[in-house]
Amino acid sequence: MSTEIEKLKAQIEPLRQEIINHKVYSVIQDLNDLQIFMKYHVYAVWDFMSLLKSLQNKLTCTSVPWYPTGSADTRHLINEIVVGEESDVDANGVRKSHFELYIDGMQQCGANEGPILKFIEAIKQGNSFDAAYQESNTPAAARQFVDFTFEVIRSEKAYLQAAIFTFGREDLIPGMFMSLVNELHKTFPESVSVFKYYLERHIEVDGDHHSHLALAMTEHLCQNNPAYWEEASSYSLRSLQQRIALWDGVYEEICQKKAHN
Repeated sequence: MSTEIEKLKAQIEPLRQEIINHKVYSVIQDLNDLQIFMKYHVYAVWDFMSLLKSLQNKLTCTSVPWYPTGSADTRHLINEIVVGEESDVDANGVRKSHFELYIDGMQQCGANEGPILKFIEAIKQGNSFDAAYQESNTPAAARQFVDFTFEVIRSEKAYLQAAIFTFGREDLIPGMFMSLVNELHKTFPESVSVFKYYLERHIEVDGDHHSHLALAMTEHLCQNNPAYWEEASSYSLRSLQQRIALWDGVYEEICQKKAHN
């Protein structure tokens, strides 16, 4: 691993620890709390896929006629991640993207998948993001999170997209969160099994093998360009700050719900 990668990881570590130890996990105590969490988190699952496909468009040839694009090593890296994220398997061996698996988890848990599905449909119909947010009543914290992701996507800078993909999205599921999901699963197996499977799959695939691929991709794209590494560091920090703000939004809504019960 390069010195630049190690330096960037050291810079973001305080924010990463803040996410891993966020107070939101301590207030998720029942299915209603988990439903609120999922209502927000699903937007991060969706725009993760958008970020991934943007990288694939930038780093491979996705148009016809085909021609070799970029480094074959980088093409292999991104295509392998896409296969795992876009066409994994559910607990029954049925092919699904991780987003579709998450929606299954929401439906089983009783979480409201209506806003994210309305949002996506509005985007598919050609509406602006602002109009889609209004149509779907997207939570403010989720709007801000998605807006930042698409700011990076629209930058057309593959090295920035790779940086926030690698350092802002991977390896952020703490053991504490897995423990509480496991406890909920013991009590409500018929409501939490799909979400539990999603998290286990995420840790197994995304948090291990894919994280190594993503590090290699970021290192290759930033190369030895100090300006690229500096910008990658800045945006990685901003990405983690956006995650903290998203979790803050979840925490506030859960606390408000508890205060009115």
